[in-house]
Amino acid sequence: MQGPPSKKGLRVNDEITADQIRLIDDSGENHGTVNIDKGLSMAKAAGLDLVEISPNAEPPVCKILDYGRFRYAAQKKASLAKKKQKTVEVKEIKLRPGIEKHDYDVKMRAVDKFLSGGDKVKVTLRFRGREMAHQELGMDLLKRVQEDFQDLAKIEQAPKMEGRQIIMVMSPK
Repeated sequence: MQGPPSKKGLRVNDEITADQIRLIDDSGENHGTVNIDKGLSMAKAAGLDLVEISPNAEPPVCKILDYGRFRYAAQKKASLAKKKQKTVEVKEIKLRPGIEKHDYDVKMRAVDKFLSGGDKVKVTLRFRGREMAHQELGMDLLKRVQEDFQDLAKIEQAPKMEGRQIIMVMSPK
């Protein structure tokens, strides 16, 4: 009975510990279950490596291939996948209850840009001083923001009062 691979990655040539292996040659032809020595000699004759592809199978599956080229292709594939990955950021827009129309429009253009870029938007509405007495003005403003972006974004966190501010989070649809 064998354990997990001794080093990180696949076992190659003499590192394979099983006595019997299921062998696939360089052209993709399945040779069935063979002795490890026969597999190593076939790989050496082809000028390639014997690589343990599936170590947990019974018997382990080994393939004859160029290990250096195989590792290079796997590395390229991993880096390409990493390059295409998009991290979602949370952008924040801060508002005040008494915001004028033009200022509101400027802030909403920024929200539109963030959402179309695939980022989440956290809308923070801060109250100062006596504005706390008119929290309904803040809720009305956040409802207006929701209506303006109902076709472009979904509300991830509904408007919620936290201390002296109301916070709402939107994410792109």
